[in-house]
Amino acid sequence: MAEAATAPLGHRRVLNIALPVVLSNATVPILGAVDTGVVGHMGLAAPIGAVGIGAVILSAFYWVFGFLRMGTVGLTAQAEGVGDRAEVAALLSRALMIGLGAGVVIIAAQAGLFWAAFRVSPASVEVETLARQYMAVRVWSAPAAIALYGITGWLIAQERTRAVLVLQVWMNGLNIVLDLWFVIGLGWGVQGVAFATFLAEWSGLALGLWFCRAVFATPAWRDRAQVFARARWLRMMSVNGDILVRSLLLEAIFVSFMFMGAAKGDVTLAANQVLMQFLMITSYALDGFAFSAEALVGKAMGARQRLRLRRAAVLASGWGMGAAMLMASGFAVAGGTVIDAMTTAEAVRDAARIYLPYLIILPPVACAAFMLDGIFVGATRSRDMRNMMAVSFVVYVVCAAVLYPTLGNHGLWLSMLISFVARGLTLGARYPALERAAAV
Repeated sequence: MAEAATAPLGHRRVLNIALPVVLSNATVPILGAVDTGVVGHMGLAAPIGAVGIGAVILSAFYWVFGFLRMGTVGLTAQAEGVGDRAEVAALLSRALMIGLGAGVVIIAAQAGLFWAAFRVSPASVEVETLARQYMAVRVWSAPAAIALYGITGWLIAQERTRAVLVLQVWMNGLNIVLDLWFVIGLGWGVQGVAFATFLAEWSGLALGLWFCRAVFATPAWRDRAQVFARARWLRMMSVNGDILVRSLLLEAIFVSFMFMGAAKGDVTLAANQVLMQFLMITSYALDGFAFSAEALVGKAMGARQRLRLRRAAVLASGWGMGAAMLMASGFAVAGGTVIDAMTTAEAVRDAARIYLPYLIILPPVACAAFMLDGIFVGATRSRDMRNMMAVSFVVYVVCAAVLYPTLGNHGLWLSMLISFVARGLTLGARYPALERAAAV
């Protein structure tokens, strides 16, 4: 019998999956701060802007393939749940093939991609020149960066989030050490930051493959009939395609939010950018419990155990809501202090405090959307995710069209909150069908 059918499912198991992910996510902003800090020591503004815009552009290209993590989690967890070890191994091979192939495509198309990126987001001649130097180095680790999405999803599906934590700490720690050496020690400037990331990402891929070494000791990962099974590939492409559309719609909400905020002036734009860090903190914390739902729900779905699926969903969501309430309390008590730490501009501080209440209520309001995303990822109900995201996007557009002209930035934040509520409600409405599918 598969592990999902026999292993105890309680609070400890949820936390064993979630807490390493939360700790792993905490290392991400630290690396960003170091990247900015080392080039900041050069005493010029252009290198800071170049590293910032270069990282954003490359991350946007890589993020297009972010579906690889979510799709791999759900499919692998279900294969685990049904006890199909050959398919678990084959899924890792497929994920690596997609990730490495996507990275090669980005390298081959880099000239056109970079040209298009700077047409959409123009910068000064100096910043663009330095950013191109940065991207010309870092783009060569695209295969490693994207393949790591698949490895991470594969490890999460097997509840090996401690390995994910070690992987993240290793990559970010090495990146920080190399940043300091290459930029401050050797004076390589912007290219030093790029080389640090290049080496960290390839070393991360090597470490990730080492964590998967048990699979490579078996023949299943290279079984051509299993790996290239047409039906399996079509299933994987269908799930990943739905998640891609869903993610693009979500990104459209965030991008339009920033653009409309910018139309209200530099102070409002800066205040919104500061407050978006609160949203990122919320995301980092809730992701851990959503990942728990992905792995546990996926295994229960694979084993076709409806009650176990419900218990996994309830346990993970309960801890997620607890974390959301804790964050809301923390934002209420220390939000002003955090704002002051992020900016010294008094006008921006004052504006951010005006809109801070929206961020205080955001964690509990958005919790259902985050948790249900995890539940639906685990169940590979990707079509529901895509369709309900489309509905939520339309709700956001309508709200923004009505509220933004009359309430300005208040209307913008209200529209954002309502979009989270819409995602939670629409996915919640589809949850009974998900449970019924587990009993088939």
